[in-house]
Amino acid sequence: MLFCRLMAPLLFAGLLCLPIASQAAPPRLVFLGFDLINTSLEPTSSAEKARLMQLDALFKQQVAASPAYDLVALSQAVQADLDAANEIRNCNGCERDFAVKAGADLAAWGTVQKVSNLILNINLYVEDAASGRMIFVKSVDIRGNTDESWQHGLRYLLRNYLLKDGT
Repeated sequence: MLFCRLMAPLLFAGLLCLPIASQAAPPRLVFLGFDLINTSLEPTSSAEKARLMQLDALFKQQVAASPAYDLVALSQAVQADLDAANEIRNCNGCERDFAVKAGADLAAWGTVQKVSNLILNINLYVEDAASGRMIFVKSVDIRGNTDESWQHGLRYLLRNYLLKDGT
């Protein structure tokens, strides 16, 4: 009995020294870009096209800096196929094909809907490539058609929803 009393703390201390199993790797996510849905009465401006590219870069930067996902880069061949394809929101499942080609578990893409120069919304989608199940769909409304408002809207979406538990 005395032996058990003396050994129990030593055994417990030994258990504390064992290596802890590493956490599972984060899901591999490929980002397929943002599209503009212009339902306003004004034509799409070159500034808005530039803002889409800024959002693409901001999304990649924020996700790459987060431990929530392993951001997968598109190869030149897959990027060329993506550029030649229909808009992701209208391609009837091609986002899953692009994710598989890129070696990703998840496909992410977004849209910016321009209702007017004052009212816009940013929508973000993440879909499981294997099952086709949509695992994330969120939207934020923004006011103002400026670089700052677009970037603020995406940062809000990422910080408060997509990356909330992983940052």
